[in-house]
Amino acid sequence: QVQLVESGGGLVQAGGSLRLSCAASGRIFSINAMGWYRQAPGKQRELVAAITSRGSTNYADSVKGRFTISRDNAKNTVYLQMNSLKPEDTAVYYCNADLKTSPLLSSYNYWGQGTQVTVSS
Repeated sequence: QVQLVESGGGLVQAGGSLRLSCAASGRIFSINAMGWYRQAPGKQRELVAAITSRGSTNYADSVKGRFTISRDNAKNTVYLQMNSLKPEDTAVYYCNADLKTSPLLSSYNYWGQGTQVTVSS
């Protein structure tokens, strides 16, 4: 069993900051990419940021320069530092990890349960 547990969401005023964390635990052999997605009411889930095991990053245009993704491979944890938050950043944020539970198996995508981020104007 693999679990991804997110923390750090909440309510913040526009211009404020939040830091999300996501820790992967369980039967993990290796983790490839980790990332954060978000889904606002009535909208499709979208990629916010992703990071490979070697530290290469990718961001949605809407968050470039404001959000920073990082990871601690020793702790199987990924972080999302969100600065200069805007009301349009309001959404449920989901952690994602592409990982292997065994060297004999292909990697598989796992998801966290989601954490609410609300930015008030």
